This record gives sequence, C-alpha cells and structure tokens, in this order.
Amino acid sequence: MEERKEYKLSGMTCAACAMSIEMAVRDLDTVAEASVNLATEKLTLTPKAGFESQQVVDAVAEAGYQAEEKAAGKQSDYADLAAAKEADLKRKKGQLLLLAAVTLPLLYISMGSMIGFPLPAFLDHMRAPQVFVLAQLLLTLPAIWIGRGFYQRGFRNLIKKHPNMDSLIAVGTSAAFIYSLYSVGQVFQGQHAFVHQLYFESVAVIISLVLLGKYLEGSAKGRTSQAVQSLIKLLPSRATVIRRGQPVLVDTEEIRVGDRIRIKPGERMPADGIVIQGQTYVDESMMTGESLPVAKTVGDSITSATINQSGSIDYEATKVGADTTLAQIIRLVEEAQGSKAPIAALADKISLYFVPIVLGLAFLAALGWYFLAGESLSFSLSIFIAVLVIACPCALGLATPTAIMVGTGKGAENGVLIKSGQALEAAYQLDTIILDKTGTITEGRPSLTDLRPVGAFSRQDLLSLAASSEQHSEHPLAQAIVQAAEAEGLVLSPVSDFKALSGRGLSAQVEGRSLLLGNEALLAEAGVDSRSAKEQLLALAAEGKTVMLLAVDGELAGLLAVADRLKESSPAAVQKLQALGLEVMMLTGDRRETADAIARQVGIQQVIAGVLPDGKAAAVQKLQQEGRKVAMVGDGMNDAPALVQAEVGIAIGSGTDVAIESADIVLMHSDLMDVAAAIQLSRATIRNIKENLFWAFAYNTLGIPVAMGLLHLFGGPLLNPMLAGLAMSLSSVSVVANALRLGRFKVQ
Repeated sequence: MEERKEYKLSGMTCAACAMSIEMAVRDLDTVAEASVNLATEKLTLTPKAGFESQQVVDAVAEAGYQAEEKAAGKQSDYADLAAAKEADLKRKKGQLLLLAAVTLPLLYISMGSMIGFPLPAFLDHMRAPQVFVLAQLLLTLPAIWIGRGFYQRGFRNLIKKHPNMDSLIAVGTSAAFIYSLYSVGQVFQGQHAFVHQLYFESVAVIISLVLLGKYLEGSAKGRTSQAVQSLIKLLPSRATVIRRGQPVLVDTEEIRVGDRIRIKPGERMPADGIVIQGQTYVDESMMTGESLPVAKTVGDSITSATINQSGSIDYEATKVGADTTLAQIIRLVEEAQGSKAPIAALADKISLYFVPIVLGLAFLAALGWYFLAGESLSFSLSIFIAVLVIACPCALGLATPTAIMVGTGKGAENGVLIKSGQALEAAYQLDTIILDKTGTITEGRPSLTDLRPVGAFSRQDLLSLAASSEQHSEHPLAQAIVQAAEAEGLVLSPVSDFKALSGRGLSAQVEGRSLLLGNEALLAEAGVDSRSAKEQLLALAAEGKTVMLLAVDGELAGLLAVADRLKESSPAAVQKLQALGLEVMMLTGDRRETADAIARQVGIQQVIAGVLPDGKAAAVQKLQQEGRKVAMVGDGMNDAPALVQAEVGIAIGSGTDVAIESADIVLMHSDLMDVAAAIQLSRATIRNIKENLFWAFAYNTLGIPVAMGLLHLFGGPLLNPMLAGLAMSLSSVSVVANALRLGRFKVQ
C-alpha cells in the first residue's frame, strides 16, 4: 500500500484557496499526487523519493496559507480539535454580536430617514451633515477591524496572484470604504450633496453577513463530522491496568502492547486483546451488528470499544492506539471524508479560474456603466461591489465534500465503511453484483443440517455414535457433527481403532460396536446394503449438502447431512439488490450441483461455478469487457484479486484482513443486506452532490448577471451590495444544509 501523508490546513475560505494549495503542492518534485478538501480543511498527498515535510509547509505558506503535518490520531488529538473548532465558533459568535452592536445603529443612521424613521437633530443629514457622515465613519471602523482577516488574507493572496473569496470581499468593501471616505472629505469641504454617496453601511453589513454565513457554515460543517466524533466517544478515556501486581488507573493512550487490562461489568474495552482470566458476556453490537451478547472466556479475542456486560475479566492488550480495530475504522472514515469524488473535477477546475474572472467582470461592468451608459461613479461603484460580493466560489467548493462527509459518516453509523468518494461514485454506477458463496451468502462454516435414522436406531443414537467416532478429527465436516452433539448436551463415548479412509470416510470402535461413517462406496466395500437410503441421499445431495452414511455392526443406521448454511438475511438481500435494478450473480469454486442448489435457495439465476481462486479476477474482468459495471462481494483471501479488479470491491467485515484491505467498501456487520444499504446510500449521496452542484452553478450563473445590472438595462431593479452579501452567504449555507439532509437517510 502506498504511503500517504496528511496535513491540517488553515486560512482557507473558498474553493479557490483549496485549488491554489493543491497546485502549489503538486508542483513539488517530491510529491506524486496531492488533494485538498475544503470541508475537512485537510491536505492528503503521496510522497516520492527525497520527500521532506518542511517542503510542503513552505509551499503552502508561499501560497498564503498554513499547513501542519497530522500525526497518528490520538483520542486527545480529536478532543483538542473539537475544542478548537468549538472555540472558533464561539469567537465568531462574539464577533457577530459586536458587529450587530455597530451595524444596526449604522443602518438606522444611514437609512432610517429613507423609510420614515426619525433621527435626532444632531444626526440629521440636513441640519448636521458633518456629524451625520462622521458618525457613520466611526461606526464602520470597528466593523473593518473585526473583519480585518478578509483584508489581510484577501490582499495577500491577490499580491501572490492566488485571489480567493477574501480578495473579492476585500477589494469590494475597500472600494466602497475609500469612496465613502472621499465623500466625507467633500462634505467637510461644504459639498453637502455627497451625504447621499456614502457606502459605509454596505461595508459593515457585507462584513457582518459574510461572517454570519461563515458562522452558520462552520456550525453546519461541525455536524457533518458527527460520525467520527461518535466513534471516538466509544473509546474510554481511562482504563485499569495491572502494574507490578497492582491495579492502576491510566489514560487509554498510555496502554502498551502486553499490558494486563482489568475490565469490570459495564466498562468499555480500551484496546484489542486476548482474555487471560475470567469469563463474561460482551456486547459487540457496535462492531458486528449482533444484538446478542457474546460469551468470552480465556483465549477469546476482545475488540476495542465493545462493552463488558456481566463478569470481570483480565485481558492482554495485543493492539493499542492507532492499531486497534476502532482506530482503523476511524481512520477509514476520515480518509473517506477527506477524499474527492470524480464528479467534483469540473467544480475544482472552475474554482481555480473563477475569482480572476469575477474580478475582470466586475471591472468591465463598472467601466461599462460609467463610460458607455454614462451612469454616475456612485452607480458604477455599486455595480462593482455587488458583482464582487455575490460571486463567491464557496458553494462550488463545498458541494461535493460536505455530501461525502455526511454520506460516509452515515454509512459508518450503519456499519458500512465506504473508503473514498471514488467508491461512492462507482457504487452509484453499478449494474452487476457478484456474490462469493462461502462466507458471503453462506455462514462460511459447515453445520449439521439433517439426521435421518434408519430402522431401530433413534436420532440420538445416530448423532451420539457419529460424533463419538469423529471427536478426534480436525476435518470441518467432523467438527460440524461434534458441535451438533455438544449443542444437544450429548456425552461422547471413547473411541478406539480409529482409521481415516481417504476419500471415503472412517472406521472406528465405539462402545464395542464397529462403525463405518462415510460415502456409499465405503459401505459397499464392507458389504453394507444402503439401497433403502438411496432416494433420501439423492434428495439431500440435490440441495447442495454433503451426505454421510453411518453403519453400525454391518447394518445401516442412518444418514447425516452437513452443509454450509445460508445466512438468514441472504435471500432477502438478493431480492433487495434485484429490486434496485441490479443483476445478481454467484461466483464460487464449488461444483455446479452445490452452487445451483444454493443459488435456487436465494433466488440467483446466474451462477459461475468451479472457479479456481486465481480465476475469480478473470471472471470479473470478462464481465467488465461486456460493458458491465461490477461490484464483487467476498470475504476470503482468494477473493482479494477479484475485489481489486471490480469497479467496487465490497468485503465482509468478518473476513480476512487481506480482503478488507483490498476492498473499497467494508461491511462491518457481515450482513448482505448492507450491500443494498451501501448502494442506496451511494445513490442518495451522488444525487445530493448533483443537487448541490446544480444550485451552486445556477446561483453563480444567475447571480453575476443580475449583479452586473443586466436586468436594469430592461427596466429591472439593481442588486444592492448588501443583498448580494446576504445571497453569497446563504448560498454556502444552503449547500451544507442540503448535504445535512443525508443525515436523515434510511435504508428502504
């Protein structure tokens, strides 16, 4: 797996910022690929030989922003980050209250008389024009100070030839403020007509509305990362560790591999490990989806964040910190939320050139109205400000990442780990689902399904004798019979003269009786007549089951059938996938008869059977060559090549690490119904992205011409710069709010 590095970014305000950083980092010779996510404020890159982290930090700084390398995630890091975001929102809220305190009086003074509100005599523009303009200037200065970040960032990026949203706000409001200052000077020189050519209230209101939009956007973006926050909270902050024979309470981050951890009823597991003392029941529902508690005793595995329910246990930590199962899940979700979907490519390209084009259009519109239409400088300035303020690429930049953050977070809440935006978009385009049989459609382990005693033998006799003869065998079929006997509380008898007969079965002595357990050929060799069971044998075999015959002292005692049981949800899951318009196939290395029997039970029409492990990827490729968009669902190591070959690889969470690593989507609950959930979620997310992009494009396509005064050419109204600021702020908020609707997604 190729190495990837992550950096936390600061100073970004719009999609143009993200693209500027992306281009600056991509230009480095030691970086193979780089991607910036505006919503998560994260830079992800793939380093090449000779890479040094400081090169990235310097390149980002040169572009006008700040980057800090993201270390392996600790629980405290997440808490610090959440606290920092909360503090930033609190700071913005304080700024908004201060802005309201100066902007509302400023609006009243500048516009009160226009709408019939009385002004004190000392502020009346007719009686005291100098006090009237000076009061507005003084009230505007605090607003400019509060919004000074727009000017610092905006002009710096304009000088560096990377203009962004801040540049638009800075240029527009600076033009309004400078012109207003000029008007103040004219009023003090006796030119009282200039009291009507002040734009102080526009400056303050625009800064206020943009900050309000950023506050609402930040608050909404905080909700998009709730999935990661809820996962982090699953891990306890402290745990009891045995040190020098004594229990010591330590921070979870201080636990090391090999530590002995003591867990009491009701406590969560702080690390992965193995039980070394005691027994209990553990609630693993947050990991596996299994609602019933799982019994744990010495030697059993423990997964971080699961809940101890009854007894006290000691267990040895085998994976801690960033290596635990929970940490890996959090990492997968974070990587997915920070990734890009191909559908975002167009918006990214537009964002790069958007701000310079808007600056050009604003100048052209203002000059056109002034020189060609003969309008006043005040009128042209109003056009100039409105165009700059309304045209912000924020909505374009947020359209895709916010939806991906919410969509992948919603998936994680439901046990569906979608590793990237690319996987989300690819899942949306699927038309064919290939299901591996063993461990995917079936439980992956054989179990006893049928007991058919013959003659005087009872069901209990049949099971007891068969299990006793198989008790020392490691064969999976033997283990299935023994487990069935143990489940019924049968006591197994001693076995002697055990012989494994390759390809046929076994012979043994149990309670002084001679037993033969195996196929027809074995019994025929011993002269045992099994013709009376022929019909039952064929019927069970037709169902895809492995049938064994038991003979006792040369007499047929009955039939036992063993099969890999279907998962309870498999038939319903196949029906659901078919209802979504997907063609469902089964791929297996089993013989055709067994495969067809399983396929009939779950409702699959197309079966690819007898495929060797190295042929699974080739089977997927063949379907792709026919023009199909294929998802492969599997759990075994031999499924890994096919998972990689498919457009979307979906791994069952209970499968091997190789399969999970190779997959694009991981089903933590190991339930096939979650395949349908993943498809539905991908469709809902891509639909949401398309809605966001449509409205973001529509907003700018319609907003800029209106701001340029094209409607005014045909007798329509002009767009006030203050309304332009409001519209710009609401466009970003509306995109994030639309993405948050995915939080209400429910599997149908």
